[in-house]
Amino acid sequence: MNSMNSLLLVAGLLLSHVVKSSSGLSNNLNRRQYLRWQTRGCITAVVATTPLKSWAVNLKSRTEGYTVQHSEREWAYILSGAQYNILRRGGTERQKSSILNTYTSDNVGTYICAGCNTPLFNSSDKFSSGTGWPSFSSALQEGVEEEELDPIRATLDGREVRCASCGGHLGDLFYDGWLYRGSSAAKTGKRYCIDGAALIFKPEDGSEDVFGDVPPPNRVIRYEQSVYRS
Repeated sequence: MNSMNSLLLVAGLLLSHVVKSSSGLSNNLNRRQYLRWQTRGCITAVVATTPLKSWAVNLKSRTEGYTVQHSEREWAYILSGAQYNILRRGGTERQKSSILNTYTSDNVGTYICAGCNTPLFNSSDKFSSGTGWPSFSSALQEGVEEEELDPIRATLDGREVRCASCGGHLGDLFYDGWLYRGSSAAKTGKRYCIDGAALIFKPEDGSEDVFGDVPPPNRVIRYEQSVYRS
């Protein structure tokens, strides 16, 4: 086993402990902040002694280069406050605050971008992660853009995922799918942790669309700005 594989194995074991405790995540922390604090101290010594290849970090504008273009004023008019906070400002919704978190693969249909209606995820790939955010084991390749990161950072922090058409922030991709035995994520090894407010669910039977910025019954959504996204 080479040094890179050894490091990824160590990171994976550390990450498994973090994910198991993530259900108790404080409302004052977002998921990436929590992962970073829990693992950074443990992995520092290993990283410091391992030569790393230089990889490009995603510095791409959330507007430039995307097919769907609107001014910020137009986006603010088109989107609800919750949708704008996540899609255009990179915010993170609180756990269990979206009605789509309660949906399962039995709710057959397609999850599309709330900003531009681009298909992003199939209902067959949705699974219950217990994290409080809608989770998927895979994404529609043409609809979702994944941040380019080196393997170490991707393992520890996850990759940002955006709508490939409008550049809207959707959530993060983590490589801990193997933790969810019996789920579709265990096969892909991936967990797309998505903010529900960034999505709209289109039922296959043609019934009314379900907007992810709607909370479950008897629950009020309170949003926070992200520390890592702009």
